[in-house]
Amino acid sequence: MISRNLKEGYFLLMRIPMALNGTIYKHFRSPRTGPVKVHLGPGQTKYIAGWINLDANLITARLDVWADIRNGLPFRNNSVHAFYSYHVIEHLPDSFLFPHFREMFRCLKPGGLIRIGCPSGDAAIRKFIEGDAAWFGDWPDKRKSMGGRLANFLLCRGEHQSILTYSYLEEIAAAAGFTDLTRCSPRFETSQAGLIDERVLQTEEDDARDPPMSLVIEAVKPK
Repeated sequence: MISRNLKEGYFLLMRIPMALNGTIYKHFRSPRTGPVKVHLGPGQTKYIAGWINLDANLITARLDVWADIRNGLPFRNNSVHAFYSYHVIEHLPDSFLFPHFREMFRCLKPGGLIRIGCPSGDAAIRKFIEGDAAWFGDWPDKRKSMGGRLANFLLCRGEHQSILTYSYLEEIAAAAGFTDLTRCSPRFETSQAGLIDERVLQTEEDDARDPPMSLVIEAVKPK
């Protein structure tokens, strides 16, 4: 795992070039027609063909657009049909969550969809109370105690900067203007099959735990 100091150094060095590239893309290259579907944070292995894959990691990620979502999204108002991100928003500082959802809302066409996946704070708290240490596993650090395993899951050596539950996502999404919030089973379920196809679902882990470690929600921008 790359250290947070190294990552912060990269973002500091690339902040201005990344912001400039995002601005140029937004005003001169972002699509004006056709179904526009945006995948936020594909990393090295989860590139989705047919989607616009946006990532801040220019070195190792497979991407179509180089931009930092903390600077806003490089798309025009009412131009995107769907946004998808999986295990991305927990890496945002808590203060960025409300602005990020407002940005997705701004960019979406009326009737457009977001699908967001993140570590399930609800499931982790439930399993912590039940004393089910096996549910958590031992990554990124080997921890024997329930408290240590809970910290592993929720904080991930400081990589996770927000603890997310369904009620918190509901609050954030509603504040941005989204409606029809739906909880979906990771990999197997979507409320919008016309927008979220099998290529998207296959990027999500096949998590057999009960409850799943990932919380997945979908929400809609009203028409």
